[in-house]
Amino acid sequence: MDTPDFTDHIDFLRKETDKALKRLPLPQNPSTLYDPITYALKGEGKRLRPILTHLVGRAFQADPEDLMNAGIAVELLHNFTLVHDDIMDADDTRHGQDSVHIKWNESTAILAGDGIIVLAQLALNRVHHQTFQAIKFFNKAALTVCEGQAMDLDFASGTKIGIMDYLNMIEKKTGSLLGCSAELGGILANQNENICSHLHTFGCELGKAFQIQDDILEIFSNPESMGKSLGSDVLTDKQTVLSLLAKKDNSAEWDKISKEAKELNIHDRLTFLRTYYEKSGIRLKASLLAETAIEEARRCLKVIPEMHKAELEQFALMILNREK
Repeated sequence: MDTPDFTDHIDFLRKETDKALKRLPLPQNPSTLYDPITYALKGEGKRLRPILTHLVGRAFQADPEDLMNAGIAVELLHNFTLVHDDIMDADDTRHGQDSVHIKWNESTAILAGDGIIVLAQLALNRVHHQTFQAIKFFNKAALTVCEGQAMDLDFASGTKIGIMDYLNMIEKKTGSLLGCSAELGGILANQNENICSHLHTFGCELGKAFQIQDDILEIFSNPESMGKSLGSDVLTDKQTVLSLLAKKDNSAEWDKISKEAKELNIHDRLTFLRTYYEKSGIRLKASLLAETAIEEARRCLKVIPEMHKAELEQFALMILNREK
């Protein structure tokens, strides 16, 4: 359970990140570029990635200003992926507001995403310590995120995708960004390769748990609490942890359920699938996968100074227990 001090600290870091994003020196013109960027960054994001960078860096006494700039960089990288993902996944709501491609158009959204990733590079260049190492690592992580997204696109048309393929994909697409967030905290504090490797694995496992939870919440949550449109995975027959576990459990039954679901409107389809996933135990199996990832993450915290370990354990549990 989160302690009041931990919750207050997380809220403080989130608010400081929001303030820093608002202070980014964005021109007014051309408005076709900067209006959508400003719009995308003002959404009510959870800011988990910069918060993780701060928590890890603080454990190793990294420079707070460096941590803020690195945190802004990873948050901008995250938002770059969201703007482009929303186009690819046909999601019309993000952070409680219309997706950028819905408010403007796809071309404008692509351009805004491109601008956001450049802003991320500029933010990282303001880091004073271990600058080259941080930039090199950041770019490798960004490319890995793109690899994960490419795998996700390939999976959309694949029929022989298994649960291990899925876990490999989300480790790249979602895990590598949280891995980057955690390891940057160690890099900026000039920690050795062994410590940084543990930090990276910690973040990657958190990312896997986060994405598994996201797949579950896509079915079992609601748009108001999630702040984004739900059901797009169902409408596009996207491979998720739930559908893959169902297929692995009983492929013939899943083919029948999937076919029946397609005959329903989106509201009834979600209700139908919720009932199936609950009664068949698929939701429970997915939740256990997320718990396993969190346990793997917590094992990596042996490299964290003892006085800061509890804080990062609380962060891990916050990822596991999130409801939005």
